[in-house]
Amino acid sequence: MTKMSRTEEKLAELNQPKPWSGVNAYRLDPLLMDLTNGLPHGLRDDFDAIGRYVTSPEVQDLARMANEGVPKLRTHGPRGERLDVVEFHPAWHALMRRSMANGLHSSLWDSQADPVAKGKAHKVRATRFYLTAQAESGHLCPLTMTSASVAALMASPAVQKEWAPKILSRKYDSANKPAMQKTAVTIGMGMTEKQGGTDVRANRATAERVGEGIYRLSGHKWFMSAPMSDAFVMLAKTREGIGCFLVPRLLEDGSGNGLQFQRLKDKVGNRSNASSEVEFTDTFGFLLGEPDAGVRTILDMVTLTRLDCALASAGIMRASLAEAVHHTRGRSVFGKMLVSQPIMTRVLADMALDVAAATALAFRLSDAFDRARDSAEDAAYARVMTPVTKYWCCKIAPALIYEAMECIGGSGYIEERPIARHYREAPVNAIWEGSGNVMALDVLRVLSRGRDLFETVFAGIARDIGPSGRKTVEVLRAAMALCERDEGAGRLLIEQLALAAAAAELYRLGAGRIADAFLETRLAAGWRSTYGMLDSRFDAGHIVDLLYPPAG
Repeated sequence: MTKMSRTEEKLAELNQPKPWSGVNAYRLDPLLMDLTNGLPHGLRDDFDAIGRYVTSPEVQDLARMANEGVPKLRTHGPRGERLDVVEFHPAWHALMRRSMANGLHSSLWDSQADPVAKGKAHKVRATRFYLTAQAESGHLCPLTMTSASVAALMASPAVQKEWAPKILSRKYDSANKPAMQKTAVTIGMGMTEKQGGTDVRANRATAERVGEGIYRLSGHKWFMSAPMSDAFVMLAKTREGIGCFLVPRLLEDGSGNGLQFQRLKDKVGNRSNASSEVEFTDTFGFLLGEPDAGVRTILDMVTLTRLDCALASAGIMRASLAEAVHHTRGRSVFGKMLVSQPIMTRVLADMALDVAAATALAFRLSDAFDRARDSAEDAAYARVMTPVTKYWCCKIAPALIYEAMECIGGSGYIEERPIARHYREAPVNAIWEGSGNVMALDVLRVLSRGRDLFETVFAGIARDIGPSGRKTVEVLRAAMALCERDEGAGRLLIEQLALAAAAAELYRLGAGRIADAFLETRLAAGWRSTYGMLDSRFDAGHIVDLLYPPAG
């Protein structure tokens, strides 16, 4: 038996376990180990290193400091000159440096940097992203946008050729100088305007053509995240319609490109990352695609960011519940360990089912992205299930993380614990890149144009879910028929589809009793609004120990 340190002895006297850190988030996640089992050994060694990194005390401190030392906007210098720079805590730069070295911003597009990931680029990146989210999610925002931006840049080969080498570089460079003078760049987004919000066609920003592929933009953006990015993918009205543009932050001579930051948003969470409100005049941008195809061009980028929203939500749910399980294993209540109290065991097991399902669903979507080009089934899955997966994984995160916080009790409701950061972070993924209603409308849009895509997805669900497949698909078809008559029923379809697809994926992965418990409690039982409703037929203790093995 390992001898306890004096600190651990004091914690034991206080009936408090040591903090959830210094463990391996990859090795202690059996489901993730199964999901990555077929990948080359070298990649799994990489995941192992990230798993140790994200829970290390040093990185947990970096995460805390990056969120406490929030970004600061400097609009002007001492002579009254415009600066428009945002200063970040050194901890932010440390997190960015490591994550860019891991290729979270570039690996999808750089086969030479990750040759062993051939054909599995989305899944490999998803694993790294999911693990890194468990340390700190705010800095992942610019990395998500940078990675996804390449999909939009592809609409303009000349722009892509110039910018891609800087995007693919893994040498983080925070210097405030022109993009082409840096070792690496990051890319942000500017879509949202206060009068339009989700309705980007209501945007009023304008773009006037001044040369071949070059436009001058003017307008206002209500939300432009990561304002120290080196360029931004933005929408603006042209004479032909809505266009999509890559807008550098600085011009080639180092002067500003007319982007004047009005303020930084004081957000509920995502505090390590700056989000700005910006006005711009005589701002130059490069056209991406056709001048009237901006929405279609940027949607390729948005699709990729939605996968990241799901992965980040699954990651922070996993980290939060792991912290709660660890706490209940180290705290004695009413004569036995808290984790062994029957009602607590069922709450933890119930939550563990949702985290497992969300993780399986997000990784299934990453697999579909990898195989969509060669498989009609996966192409259909990617189109139908992207909004479904984003909806459900992000939607359940705030409630689940709160419940995990309650399992810890009063000491869980303090800012010193990582779970507080995860809780404040949770809502942003549900709101970013399309709220719940927007995801439901996207599903209905696909339904109106391609019912056959749903039938392809249903066939896969029926195959993987087993004996209950036929009945499950009948329920889905009934929900689909209802939505064809009543748009307001969109959430019924999207939630039923998420639950069915998650259950099917758990069965396909061979999760056995985990899949049985999820299926019966989510699809066969009545409506419920809180956790802890597991029937005694399911071995709650086995579920917790299987999905959250003790650290030792």
